[in-house]
Amino acid sequence: MNFLSPRVDSRPEQVRADAAWSRPRHLAVAGHRRMAWRAVGVAGSQTWLVLHGGPGSGGQAGLIAPFSSAGQAVVVPDQRGSGAGRPRGDLHGNHTSALVGDLESLRRAMGIERWSVLAGSWGTVLALAYAERHPERVERLVLRGAFAVSRRELRGVLAPGQQVRRRAGVEPLWPARDDDRGRRVLRRLQQVLQSGTPGVTARRLLRHWNRVEQVLALRGMERTLRHVVREGMPGVASQVRRQGALLRRALRRERARARSHGITRQDRASWQKFRIQAHYLRRRCFIRPGQLDGAVRQLAQADVPMDWVHGRFDAVCPTANSLRWHRLAQAVAPGCSRLHQPICGHLGAEPTMLATLRALVDPCR
Repeated sequence: MNFLSPRVDSRPEQVRADAAWSRPRHLAVAGHRRMAWRAVGVAGSQTWLVLHGGPGSGGQAGLIAPFSSAGQAVVVPDQRGSGAGRPRGDLHGNHTSALVGDLESLRRAMGIERWSVLAGSWGTVLALAYAERHPERVERLVLRGAFAVSRRELRGVLAPGQQVRRRAGVEPLWPARDDDRGRRVLRRLQQVLQSGTPGVTARRLLRHWNRVEQVLALRGMERTLRHVVREGMPGVASQVRRQGALLRRALRRERARARSHGITRQDRASWQKFRIQAHYLRRRCFIRPGQLDGAVRQLAQADVPMDWVHGRFDAVCPTANSLRWHRLAQAVAPGCSRLHQPICGHLGAEPTMLATLRALVDPCR
């Protein structure tokens, strides 16, 4: 299999996201499925596997923004049923162990001996699960905004506080907050999203879920802005203001779209994403109790370097996740783990988060 993407930027100082994202490739995996993936860079150089969040989100060009050296190769797969993979939104046989198998099939097909892994949010769970099963294939891990599949995290999205609900807009069809862990909410959502196409009820719930995610991301940015203004960081403040303005504009559009009728292309993409997400969250992402802790210990024992990067104002995944796993790794093998806490929220594109990731993954820096 030819490693290089059809269009590879020739400038050594920059890997162009638009060139990398022009044409996905597909790999046949178990169950007559086709996994989409994209690659940019130079074959035979340092190789990075980049895992998107979600579950169900699919890859996007911003994921390769931390990489700017032509001396690297970057591989971004769409996880099973996500993005450009086929069949879209497929739940049958879709579980974490199957995703790990898909990644290993891709590695073998591409002829890669070992790769480093950059992952964010839900992708950190998949990264740890993959590294636990194939530690000999992983050079190092850079894990952003680690997700622990905790009750607190699930409640934050499925049954958020009054302020988040008010900003996202009231949705009477959203299941009531009737238990601590959101189990009934997830059961109801999965029932609604089971159909092959999104109906009227599903459309309203999908749009609401999307708005809640936007509000949570915006909360992290707003807390960041207050901090950098107070600390006298005008350059960072200016960038955060611009990003916050874009996100607020997107949220206003989503609120306006909530009143529109008909199923749009965006609704179909959200249906694909959130039916997979509900499927995973209802089953605690198919992770056994203590499995992630065990993975961290195993990787520390195998001397796999780990960098935990967590925004101080992350409103989606608590910063305590990365702190705890960093301490756990350090207790097993001092020096194998590092903790970074940039002044930002949950998103990988926020300026201080992006600067931190670039410093970690780019060998020329």
